[in-house]
Amino acid sequence: MPNELKIGRVYRHFKGDFYLVEAVANDSETGEPFVVYRKLYGDGGLWLRPLAMFLSPVDRAKYPDAAQEYRFELQEIPSAAGH
Repeated sequence: MPNELKIGRVYRHFKGDFYLVEAVANDSETGEPFVVYRKLYGDGGLWLRPLAMFLSPVDRAKYPDAAQEYRFELQEIPSAAGH
């Protein structure tokens, strides 16, 4: 999978905000996997989105000027302490 999900890592939404992936949960009726993620701004609330949608490419017809290829992209954040 070109855009693989990593638990416990920070992702940037193509509109600019950052989120921490907390877990993957499965729908009890359908078994569909959902990403559980936390906003890293405001109230820090939890959100839920289907895994396929979380990892999907940006809709270029709707957002032709988006800088990212995917809806959410993994961020490599270096340690401030140099570790």
